[in-house]
Amino acid sequence: MNQLVANGAESFLARFRGLRDRLPGESAVRDTAASVFSGLGLPSRRQEAWHYTSLQSLSETSYQEPLTEVSSAPVLGAVPDLPRVVLVDGRYQPSLSSPPAGVQFGTFGEQPEFGPQGEALPMVALNTMLAEDGVQLHVPAGVDAGVVVLLTLAPDGHRPIDFHPRHRIRLEAGAKLTVVEIARGEGTYLHNAVTEVDVAADAVLAHVRLQDESLEAVHVNTTLADIAERGTYDAFVLTLGARLSRTEVHATLGGAHAEVHLNGAQLLTGTQHGDITTVVRHAAPSCSSNQTIKNVLSGRARGVFQGKIEVDRIAQKTDGYQMSQALLLSPTAEIDCKPQLEIYADDVKCSHGTTVGELDADQLFYLRSRGVPAAEARAILVRAFLTEAMANIKDDTARDVLEQAIETWWERHPA
Repeated sequence: MNQLVANGAESFLARFRGLRDRLPGESAVRDTAASVFSGLGLPSRRQEAWHYTSLQSLSETSYQEPLTEVSSAPVLGAVPDLPRVVLVDGRYQPSLSSPPAGVQFGTFGEQPEFGPQGEALPMVALNTMLAEDGVQLHVPAGVDAGVVVLLTLAPDGHRPIDFHPRHRIRLEAGAKLTVVEIARGEGTYLHNAVTEVDVAADAVLAHVRLQDESLEAVHVNTTLADIAERGTYDAFVLTLGARLSRTEVHATLGGAHAEVHLNGAQLLTGTQHGDITTVVRHAAPSCSSNQTIKNVLSGRARGVFQGKIEVDRIAQKTDGYQMSQALLLSPTAEIDCKPQLEIYADDVKCSHGTTVGELDADQLFYLRSRGVPAAEARAILVRAFLTEAMANIKDDTARDVLEQAIETWWERHPA
């Protein structure tokens, strides 16, 4: 069997060859990415970083280029009344957007730019091959740009499609920005996004994601973040949708006293598979990183958390924390956790932990003994578990978006 067919790369490479001369940006960068992707192929469990999650099933679907008429595409679901940027099938939609003041806004389609590609990541290589559009947000030094909503929609076109948006968020020294990113859709599709984040000295970026895709979709989101001295990248992801999803963050703390917070929650049921994978590199002294991931799994759902903290020899006074907690609401649900520490400095404080369990029987009994019905008692305990995960989200609007999404999910999937 042809190796490219065996690793699932051929259909995507054929698409690239057909589109190559029409895609924006430098062809040489895309050609290099195609070479990388042809060697790596779609991720499988043979690759250590994908040991618990395989995307080989993507080769079984004939994904096609989106044909959606962007100008007539509907807005799906409630959206906060805030400055927003809307993409439909990965393409910018100006008629639905109102870019924020104080932010220099552009699109990848108009000004294509690829940042450093770093190590060979198969889904980043696939994105680099096929990216057509995306959002570029640049906040000048000292500007507090408030909140912007980044909304990606996939209306059901009754045919399997794939899109690969390329986003870039850059904050200059002392700047502040909150990005509320929402992904929703209908039908069968692959949403494979890459976000490049650059946080300069003393800048603060809050990045809150809601992944509420179609249950027939595959969602892959990779963030490549660089944080300079005293900068802060504060991220949270809530995973509710997609039949298979992976949120992957590679963050480098490159300046002293930089901070990164990578928190999240997954609420999955049926046969959903949700993967959160993080790699935090401490490359400067006196930096801190904090990761807390909560999973609520029912039916035959499967959750994955892989978290790696790398501490360079120069990174003395590092403070790194990692915690994964899971509630299994059925005997057939599954959670896989793989915390990792790779430390080359000797003056550090790093810790990690994992807890897996069921709802507390005593707490359930307490609520039932006071007349609370069983289903409502379970819901109260699960919501309390998730509320704790979102307690550190500072922006009220962002927190409201997540709480409303959980409430809507709960109406569809009661305990």
